[in-house]
Amino acid sequence: MGIFWDLLQQDELEKQQKQADNVEDRVAVLEEELAQTKTLLRKTLVALESYVGKDIDGDGQMG
Repeated sequence: MGIFWDLLQQDELEKQQKQADNVEDRVAVLEEELAQTKTLLRKTLVALESYVGKDIDGDGQMG
């Protein structure tokens, strides 16, 4: 699954780079992608903590 995810992300990055005409546009695209990645990571962590029943990130909460 990891390889396919990397390929999809690379394809998406290439599309976004073609659309961005200057540095400001590319920064905005990267900031949006970072926000989306953080959201996905948080959801993944919540699901993983719920699945294994452990506090993985050390925040004192599970899920």
